[in-house]
Order: sequence, then C-alpha cells, then structure tokens
Amino acid sequence: MKLYTKVGDHGATKQINGKKVPKYDPQIIALGDLDELDSWLGYVASQATATPGFDWLAQALEDRQRELYELLADVAVPRHHTITEAHVKALEDAIDDMMAQVPRITAFVLPGGHPLAAALQYGRAVARRAERSLDLLAEGDKTVTAVVLQYSNRLSDYLFALARYVNFKAGVPEVKSKKAHKG
Repeated sequence: MKLYTKVGDHGATKQINGKKVPKYDPQIIALGDLDELDSWLGYVASQATATPGFDWLAQALEDRQRELYELLADVAVPRHHTITEAHVKALEDAIDDMMAQVPRITAFVLPGGHPLAAALQYGRAVARRAERSLDLLAEGDKTVTAVVLQYSNRLSDYLFALARYVNFKAGVPEVKSKKAHKG
C-alpha cells in the first residue's frame, strides 16, 4: 500500500465518509490542530523519558495522547463517542491535585522555567488553538458533542497545571510577569 494518495494535490482531502472537502474545511482544520497537539505531546513525552526523574510525566502524556486519538475519532467519525464526562472529571481531578501542591499564583506565569515545563506551555497554546477550531466546527456541525468541547477546554488547563507542577517538582522557579495577578 502506498503512503500517498494524490487526493490532496489539488487542495482537497477525503473525510472518513469518503466525501471530498477542501483542506480548509473546519473539520479538517480541527483534526489537524488536534494531530499537531498529539504530536507535540509525543515529543514532550520523549524528552521526559530522557530526563531523569520524569518517567511519570512521559506516562501521563502518553495517556493524554491515547485520549486524543479517541477525541480525533469522536470528531471524525459520526456516532463515535468515546470521550466522556469521566475523562473531563479525571482531568479536573488531576488539575486540582497538581494545583494544591504548587505555590499559589501571585503574578502571571510566563512560559518558561524547566525545559519540559516550557514545552508543556507550548502544548497548552496548541491545545487552545485546537479548542478554538473545535468551537468553530461545533458552530456548524452539531455532531461535535458538549463533552468534546469540555474535554478540549480542560486539556489546556491540565497542560498549564502540569507545566507549573513540573517546575515545582524540578525545583525551578517559574518565570513571572512583573505585574501582580489579581485573583
């Protein structure tokens, strides 16, 4: 089987149902943004594996990658609904656990600190873009479920909390803005 199909040579791609759509179709954009996030998390997981003491982070990111594969299927395949409220709740629980362990935020946290934390902050930004793409898709495609939108929103929060937690575990001070955060 050949890797290339030549279908995309003229700016179109095939959806799972076989329908050709332009590569700028909202579904294709959302899937691409999620795929980019999944790939980036794989990169960060590989860096975590190569960093002594951060195997736990690699495992956590691989778990999110598996969930992202299911999320991709939920977006691409009609009537495929694998991501559930339990996934959203699990992210919320993980966020709450990490945030309870790190110092209270007193200023805006700039991306940086430990290299793994900085990479997670970049992943957070990619997750936010994917979330915006999913929101746009949901405007016109009623097959995008509320739980998919909730999960994508919590995932970026999770990556922010995880970046803060990595800095904390590594003993690396967070980079903060000079202005105090009111909140």
